[in-house]
Amino acid sequence: MAAFVRVVETGSFSAAARQLNVGQPAVSKTIAQLEGRLQVSLLIRSTHGLTPTEAGQRFYERAKAAIQEADEAELAARGAGAGLTGCLRVSAATTFARLHVIPLLPRFLERHPGLEIDVILDDRVIDLVAEGVDISLRMGVLPDSSALARRLATGGRSVFATPGYIARCGQPHSPADLVEHETIIYSQLSNVWSFRRGSTEASVTVRGRVRVSAAEGLRAAVLADMGLTVGSDWMFVPELASGEVVRVLEDWSLPPIDLWAVFPAGRMASAKARQFASFVEAALNSTYSGKA
Repeated sequence: MAAFVRVVETGSFSAAARQLNVGQPAVSKTIAQLEGRLQVSLLIRSTHGLTPTEAGQRFYERAKAAIQEADEAELAARGAGAGLTGCLRVSAATTFARLHVIPLLPRFLERHPGLEIDVILDDRVIDLVAEGVDISLRMGVLPDSSALARRLATGGRSVFATPGYIARCGQPHSPADLVEHETIIYSQLSNVWSFRRGSTEASVTVRGRVRVSAAEGLRAAVLADMGLTVGSDWMFVPELASGEVVRVLEDWSLPPIDLWAVFPAGRMASAKARQFASFVEAALNSTYSGKA
């Protein structure tokens, strides 16, 4: 049943085999045996991949629910203090995961010695079902309002620069001054930066000679004294502590940013995913008290 569910969700034997850490022939044989036992065709094979038949779709929905129920039943039988087992697949943005998620993993794994964690690092929004992801940590506004999601933390956003850049190009004193500065633009977000100070609001359209598609590039460009950028305070925690990076226009505020735990649509969040979400939420809020 688990193999069949993975095949349906990934659309191929090879992708399912990679997620299950077995060979493709083993998955193909398992599905053939399943169809033989049920005496019904479960999959339609074409040049475009594998899709479930009508019977296959019904079996998929019941099988997925049964697997989730079995996992929950096992945890209930073993007791609330029992460790999690199996593999937890987590997706997260590269920089956020490197700074704030991966350092937490030893503590979580110590609590659950029977658990393995597969971390998928990608700044882009990926298809959770196709990738077999149990939980995705995403920041900002969720593009899919129907997604099963839970807000874990809220962080601040600031304009950042290095002391070296400010010494060379000067200190901006208002949002309007930013048009005279080199800015590093994160291509996945708007280049219109909106500020508030008391009852005053100001928006500025920035232009920069450097655009990057990942937060790691944004960090590298700032640390190379190339210009100013807007980002979450989570992005520069080590450098803010050391003084290597400073906040600019601190008397102006930017809209905060939310961190969400997003679960695959159409399925109940697994106990592993729920416990990991609670663990990350507690760790972040304990460390940063919602102000990071």
